[in-house]
Amino acid sequence: MSTKSKMNLVKGIGALLLTGAFAFGLSSSQSTISGDEGLNIGKKMPMSNYEMVGSDDETYTLSELIQENGLIVVFSCNTCPFVVGSSSFDGWEGQYNAIYEEAQANNIGMVLVNSNEAKRDGDDSKEEMAKHKEKQSYNMPYVVDKDSKLADAVGAKTTPHIYFFDGKGKLAFKGSIDNSWDTKREKLETYLLDAIAAVGNGTDIPVTSSTPRGCSIKRTK
Repeated sequence: MSTKSKMNLVKGIGALLLTGAFAFGLSSSQSTISGDEGLNIGKKMPMSNYEMVGSDDETYTLSELIQENGLIVVFSCNTCPFVVGSSSFDGWEGQYNAIYEEAQANNIGMVLVNSNEAKRDGDDSKEEMAKHKEKQSYNMPYVVDKDSKLADAVGAKTTPHIYFFDGKGKLAFKGSIDNSWDTKREKLETYLLDAIAAVGNGTDIPVTSSTPRGCSIKRTK
């Protein structure tokens, strides 16, 4: 993917990060962990046959969603400013469909997983997920992770938090989509898109782990 294309995917984010209003997105709801915590790179996909009900009432498993070159699992939600954006930040979900298209072009599956069990009776209910998917025109499945079981199995902490498994079901990349959140960055690093391109080209992924940024996954325990 060209630098111009990558920049289009994060259009406007750089300027918004320079505004003081972006502090809303970096409030106490933010959670970060080291890229070395949780499921380690090279480890096998856990709970591959775990059945998750989608916002469309269909049942999905990771083993059914994985394609020839892998599967991208995005822990997401309906409310976090890092996902949905705010008056001062576009939010990363604006990239989801473009990422999905790149993934499909490289024989890689993609699924959005909502593990916010503590908010299941409210903003992150399956009914609200269905409304949100329709509003955002998500092209990929959006599924319920009941009791945050999958999130616990991989060590997911934030929304969004990315886990990219290769065609053999081994973890190839985890962390954040890019470094657009970093106001001190020297350049834009499109970690996930670079990983997709590398897998599609049969080359090594340049960065296999990046620090996730976002709101904490709302578990019940």
